[in-house]
Amino acid sequence: MPTPTSEPKLIAGNANQPLAKAVSRRISMHRGQPINLLDARVERFNDGEIFVEVYENVRGEDMYIIQPTSNPANDNLMELLIIADALRRSSADRITAVIPYFGYARQDRRAKARTPISAKLVANMLVEAGVERILTLDLHATQIQGFFDIPVDNLYASPIYALDVQHHFKDQMEDIMVVSPDVGGVARARDLAQRIGAPLSIVDKRRGKPGEVAEMTVIGDVKDKVCLIIDDIVDTAGTLCKAAEVLMENGAKEVHSYITHGVLSGPAVERITNSVMKNLVITDTIEATEAVKAAPNIRIVQTAPMFAQAIINTWSGTSVSSLFDHQTLVPLYEGHYSLG
Repeated sequence: MPTPTSEPKLIAGNANQPLAKAVSRRISMHRGQPINLLDARVERFNDGEIFVEVYENVRGEDMYIIQPTSNPANDNLMELLIIADALRRSSADRITAVIPYFGYARQDRRAKARTPISAKLVANMLVEAGVERILTLDLHATQIQGFFDIPVDNLYASPIYALDVQHHFKDQMEDIMVVSPDVGGVARARDLAQRIGAPLSIVDKRRGKPGEVAEMTVIGDVKDKVCLIIDDIVDTAGTLCKAAEVLMENGAKEVHSYITHGVLSGPAVERITNSVMKNLVITDTIEATEAVKAAPNIRIVQTAPMFAQAIINTWSGTSVSSLFDHQTLVPLYEGHYSLG
């Protein structure tokens, strides 16, 4: 454990520098002194090999590596592993990997014969590299926590989204209907529905072949409702935009989406811009491209206040699960949302 006089030390790869800097600023505000990102270089040789050099002493320090393993997933994962190895070989006391978006989480089981369980492989690599604790947000499959023999703190976006909904829809709360875009995501959608006191509906989808949705059926009455689709990942946005259309066809007044990780690959931004959805709200766990920033109906919610508090709680040995309560987050997001 860190000594009482030490401070948490932060280092970041290249995956999401804006988020890492925002977390650093928030921790500095909380501690009343500058807690800057460690001076280090994380770069590539001409052949693509990744090289890391840390310019500050980390012996006996409590280290936090801020690095989502988003696109390019393999490069960002290798950066994380190599940073962890550099810190371990430099005698860091404890290494926590702060992985806002945990890549490969969709490969959490063998769906058919002769396929890998890549999420377990990634877990093994992280532990082997010297990571002793994981801090992440909205794991695609919560059972991935069991792939590790080290502590895993899986935070949830739904408390932040509850604040956001109560702020942006305060005059329409009686009309809100929370929608899960598939049966597998019901628990996530139900969590937000309970937080804001709204009913729950489900879009039952039946796939023809991967990437194609053959048929969608709405379970529940969405007529004249303001529908909020809740999910953890939006990738190409095909299913999401189709679900929004089906809800509108079933009489919904408006459709908005709250999705934690904006992977938004391929035609996603164009699809969302042209869709019947009024707004897509994502978090900043994955660094937004210029196209995402410019999209008129995509809004980004900050996660830095939550991650900064989670790092402070981990460092000080206090509860991280307190951040599951959206009332706990109200002071952290003061200035972001007015709930009066």
